[in-house]
Amino acid sequence: MAIQVGDRLPNATFMTMTADGPKPQTTDDIFKGKKVVLFAVPGAFTPTCHKNHMPGFVQNFDQIKGKGIDAVAVTAVNDVFVMDAWGKSAGVGDKILMLADGNGEYAKALGLELDARGFGMGTRGQRFAIIVQDGVAKHVNVEAPGQFKVSAVEHVLGQLG
Repeated sequence: MAIQVGDRLPNATFMTMTADGPKPQTTDDIFKGKKVVLFAVPGAFTPTCHKNHMPGFVQNFDQIKGKGIDAVAVTAVNDVFVMDAWGKSAGVGDKILMLADGNGEYAKALGLELDARGFGMGTRGQRFAIIVQDGVAKHVNVEAPGQFKVSAVEHVLGQLG
């Protein structure tokens, strides 16, 4: 069953790139005691993800932070090297935390996996945005197939008030 408002996000360990190379980062590291916007894309560098989804969060980062958000993070079923390259290409700097869900385990734990075999992409995660407070989902926005509306930064900003 997919994550719902009021649910605690499942525990997991992501890989992130640091100056010293790939390092694990747990959900406690990311969410405990913080208000976080977590968004997900089916794949780094894919058209909607690269041209619309990520740029919206990068361009509106200061506005998001101004609404009381401690961190903005993105996850995708890609390895840490791809996520790092995508972050650099998208100019995220230190604004967006790039969380690699290389085996799709987190997408599955959230109940938001996506069968993208028809596109030659295997199992991926659905496009979504979740507003998380101290590890609990306060808003869960999962896109309908082929859509890009409720996980867009404009919608998320509206939920932040």
